[in-house]
Amino acid sequence: MESTTKIIATIGPVSNNKEMIKEMINHHMDIARLNFSWNTHDWHREVIKNVRESASECGKNIPMIQDLSGPRVKEGEGHKFGGEEEQSAITEKDISDLTFGVEENIEYIAMSYVGNAKDVKKIKELIKERGGNQKVIAKIERKVAYDNLEEIIKEADAIMVARGDLGNEFPLEEIPFIQHNIIEKCNEVGKMVIVATQMMLSMVENPIPTRAEVSDVAYAILDGADGVMLSEESAIGKHPKEAIYMMEKISLVAEKNRKNKITIG
Repeated sequence: MESTTKIIATIGPVSNNKEMIKEMINHHMDIARLNFSWNTHDWHREVIKNVRESASECGKNIPMIQDLSGPRVKEGEGHKFGGEEEQSAITEKDISDLTFGVEENIEYIAMSYVGNAKDVKKIKELIKERGGNQKVIAKIERKVAYDNLEEIIKEADAIMVARGDLGNEFPLEEIPFIQHNIIEKCNEVGKMVIVATQMMLSMVENPIPTRAEVSDVAYAILDGADGVMLSEESAIGKHPKEAIYMMEKISLVAEKNRKNKITIG
């Protein structure tokens, strides 16, 4: 039995080979994410080839998300929004990357640092101009995006709760409630919503997650998330397939308890 929650895994240096990708698919990776903040078009072209060939050999359909970098700047070991408050969320690099993504027929485009519905409309126009029909995922990671949440949900095809950058714009203790509100509003109108960032971060090093991470994934699904995402865990971590397998196990139990009264066993 497979969960209905979509498990999204980022392909990175440790997972960009067909043997590992096939393992990840067999452990129930549903969607592959390509992070365009890193690496070259040639590298990503190889990822796309490896994912498609691996999916075919496993008899599965594995769509891909092209995650555009947007106007980000480095900050210590992380990054943050590096543009002016009113500027477009689309950079020249994003346009070049988007053109590549359309040419490669990637199924989804994730747009970083969305500010309002106009940003989503603009990326849709750019896709259409290039002959594409990709679905657009709007990443909610700025205060202005949260303020404009309803108009963004209406315009986008899906929403991602990007908790990393949200944590730069809001006090950390508010993030769980912001996440809950975004999920609730997406559920009300039937838009797919994905929860991302640090869901199983300890598995970059460890073969099992912390109890807190298990609860985090479970409660995101109980709350109504349609997808949960791995970033570093599957891109640079030591245990990518184990992280996916653990997410699948949590998803199955969370879905069972979402439909019924919460029970264990």
